[in-house]
Amino acid sequence: MLTTKKHIPLLLKTLLIIGFGYFFWLMLKITLEYIPFNPNVSFLMIKQTEVQDRPEYLSFFYTHVYTSIFVLLSGFLAILRKDFGFKNFHKNMGKIYIFLILILAAPSGIYMGFFANGGFLSKISFVILGTLWWFTTYKAYQAARQKRFKEHKQWMWRSFVLSLSALTLRIWKVIIVYLFHPNPMDVYQIIAWLGWIPNILLIEYLITKKQI
Repeated sequence: MLTTKKHIPLLLKTLLIIGFGYFFWLMLKITLEYIPFNPNVSFLMIKQTEVQDRPEYLSFFYTHVYTSIFVLLSGFLAILRKDFGFKNFHKNMGKIYIFLILILAAPSGIYMGFFANGGFLSKISFVILGTLWWFTTYKAYQAARQKRFKEHKQWMWRSFVLSLSALTLRIWKVIIVYLFHPNPMDVYQIIAWLGWIPNILLIEYLITKKQI
């Protein structure tokens, strides 16, 4: 029985790594659709109004898409809190993660939120998400600078589960479309909130219960 209990954390960590690897690969495939630059593929096909009327839109879009894949990878490696034989690996991954979000990914995401599909409800959700993403990441950076490492860890988890909204909103989309077949604009409004609110509620529960 004791042996079984010892193996449970290892099993969960293994499943976490495998699960993240699979969904990261799916996100990478989505990102590669936008290489080379082409405003007439995938998601951009339904954003032609912004593409044509707002010259800056594509710059923000590509900044967000290209940096987000590195945010997911560096964030996951930082969250594992291992150096894998490399000096300061965890610390350096954390620096990359924080820099990309504060300077590039979150600001571009907030901008794109103002033009999200699904009307006002979707727009306000994505703007709130982007703002919280920037804020939680900044708090993680601030806590690390002040050597408050327990708080740093908790803020990093808050930030990372918001980063994972890129994955979870797509999972929710598949589930909702498969089960309910709603109007496409209704789907955007639903997943705009489901993509990140359950994530942040779960991590707050774990922090409160001192699991993190």
